[in-house]
Amino acid sequence: PIGVFDSGVGGLTVVRAIRALMPGEDLLYLGDTARVPYGTRSPATVDRYAQRVAGHLTRRGIKALVVACNTATTYALDGLIEAGRRRGIPVVGVITPGVQAAISVCHEYVGVIGTEGTIAGGEYARQLAQLAPNLKVSSVPCPLFVALAEEGWTDGEVSRLVAERYLAPLKDGPDTLILGCTHYPLLTDAIAAALPGVA
Repeated sequence: PIGVFDSGVGGLTVVRAIRALMPGEDLLYLGDTARVPYGTRSPATVDRYAQRVAGHLTRRGIKALVVACNTATTYALDGLIEAGRRRGIPVVGVITPGVQAAISVCHEYVGVIGTEGTIAGGEYARQLAQLAPNLKVSSVPCPLFVALAEEGWTDGEVSRLVAERYLAPLKDGPDTLILGCTHYPLLTDAIAAALPGVA
């Protein structure tokens, strides 16, 4: 199978996308709900968790690994790629595809939302600056979105109010928004309501 991991239920959004693109593939998903969220952990801790989870999936006989967690992609991808290379297992993260998708639709200003760890790691901003240096970029951490998604509070007043508060700095700003956490697509309605008209 193709192995996929995330810190919790958010990575199931990536599993759904993979299944739509490759319906004939077997997938093995590991949501590390015992240690969710990764976004508040130190880079060294995230790397250690990611290596352990990847090792577990490797022992289960995976042929490829998708690091669905943006924070793990930020802090652990290089080490996971190297470990995968030694075992003959390709490893991919989620940040580069997200950047490429945003660039394909963005006109001049992209916002990035993610966990504290993902935003602090700056990988989205770095790749955007490298691939599209003329784009304006603003990044905002939205850590409670993970907890809301894990609790299933993806619609209603609580998610709407949290989205309004977090996304206020981006109001009347970007034309495109990168959801830099796999949990965030579960809150698309609340996010879209706070930033109407943003792709």
